Order: sequence, then C-alpha cells, then structure tokens
Amino acid sequence: MTPRILTSAFLALVLAAACSPSPAGAGKLRAVATFSILGDWVKNVGGEKVSFYTLVGPDGDAHTFEPSPRDGVAMVRAALIFENGLGLEPWLEALYKSTRSKARRVVVTQGLEPLYVDEGHNGRKEADPHMWHDAARAAHMVRAIRDALIRADPANAGVFRANAKRYTAEIRALDGWILRRVQTVPKARRLLVTSHNTLGYFAARYDFEVRGSALNSLTTEAFAPPASRISALVKEIRSSGVPAVFPENIHSPKLMERLAAETGAKVAPGLYTGALGERGGPAGTYIKMMRYNVRTIVRAFRP
Repeated sequence: MTPRILTSAFLALVLAAACSPSPAGAGKLRAVATFSILGDWVKNVGGEKVSFYTLVGPDGDAHTFEPSPRDGVAMVRAALIFENGLGLEPWLEALYKSTRSKARRVVVTQGLEPLYVDEGHNGRKEADPHMWHDAARAAHMVRAIRDALIRADPANAGVFRANAKRYTAEIRALDGWILRRVQTVPKARRLLVTSHNTLGYFAARYDFEVRGSALNSLTTEAFAPPASRISALVKEIRSSGVPAVFPENIHSPKLMERLAAETGAKVAPGLYTGALGERGGPAGTYIKMMRYNVRTIVRAFRP
C-alpha cells in the first residue's frame, strides 16, 4: 500500500484543530494506539490517568488503514504513540512525519524475537507482526506499555505498575487456560488454515501446525491468489485432513468458503485475528477475543 500523502490543506486543518481547546482528557497524559488490541492494553495499564485514542478501531484492518484528519489531530496532541512495529502499520511513518507530531513512538514488540514467514508472493522471508496471538508475548508487550507510561508520567508510576501487575496476571491466567483447553483437541487435528498468515505465534505457543493460508501473505493487502495457489492449498487440505478452515474478521470470507466447497472441510465461525470486535461483544477486549478464538478453534476441531 502507498500511504496517502497529506496535503498542505490537510496539514493546516490538522494543526488548527490540534491547537483548539479539547475538554476530553484534560490534564491526562495523551496517548495514541495504532490498533484496537494495542488500545485495549493501553486502557488497562493507563486507566484513568491516560487519555488514549485508537487509530484503527474494532474490526478495522491495520494493514490497509488510511488515516483521516481526526487521526492526524490525535497524532499532534499525543505525548506517546504505541505501535506494534514489524511492518504491521505501513502508513504510520508518513502520518507521523506529515502531521509533524512530536510524540515519542513506542514499539511494543521491541526486544522480542519475531518469527519469520516465507512470503510466497515475493520470495522473501518477512518478520511476522502478529505476536498478540501468543499470550506470553502479550504480557511482555503490556510491560513495555507500563515502562513507557512511567517514563512519560513518573508522578503516576505507582498506578501504572499496579494496573500492569493486575493485567499481566490476567494474561498469564489466560495463557494457562489456553494451554489446558487446546489439550482437548487431538494433536493430529490441530491443523490451521486461515485467510492470511496470522496464527504463526498461536501455533508455536499452543502446539498447532499452520498448513497454509488463502493469501499466503502476512498482510491482507496481497493480491488475489492465482489459481495455482488455490489448487495447491486444496491439495494440501485434502491430503492432510484439515477438518476446518477459518475466515477472519478483517477479511472477506469468500476465499475460505471456496476452499471449503472444494475440499469438504467445514467453514468455521470467523476468528478475530487483527482487531477486536465491537465494544460489548464477544471479542470486545483482548482477553475476550483470545477466549472466543480458542473456543471457536476447539469446537471446530473436536471429532
């Protein structure tokens, strides 16, 4: 994707709005999170001491996002910008520079060793950005948020530490729950096929095997796969006995429906892979999302 270049008029609008009074969150540390999962983590650690804004909201696709003037205003006003990194937000650099934001950028995946995936469409290995599907890694990223908030607002360090301690305990409990729950699925059936390459960390942590994806790409920006790609995936699904294929909330289910029709695998309910669901729904928070996904996978794979 070529990020939208912000025009002078766009920038003038952003800067004018940024200089106007803003009653919401007055006196609080201002932060921006690039997408909804990260926003939920910032909310849990920052609590009432942080006014945060999420760029890519529920059911949004961080791979293909295009910013609005409102997003630019949030960037200008922010003291911190929390980002995933590893190529998830290809538009962020242009937005940051074009708005002349002075916020400190915090890459929450820094310090974690990424997995690398062979991108079939370009012949290169690329770092997989989807670390949040491994709850143990998620706890590390939450601690990175805690540390950044403390540096930016040391007066509230005790609040941030307490919130992070409580929330990481919840994530550790989630990790243990997932490890136990997936043991109810026979090992031979733990074969994952999704719309794009998004569950590599989940598979590595929870003892599954990724057998392919319709787009064969780490991003949903990939062009429609050639017939040869679909044909090869159909053969793989048939030969390995993949029992179900999984659509995703950030991508059309049509490719997965086609694969199911040609292989006899069932189409499972869609997983929340790159974004939370709507607030108040079954995947409205990170912990709810992970529990929903695991329940969906386990039900689909049970004999």
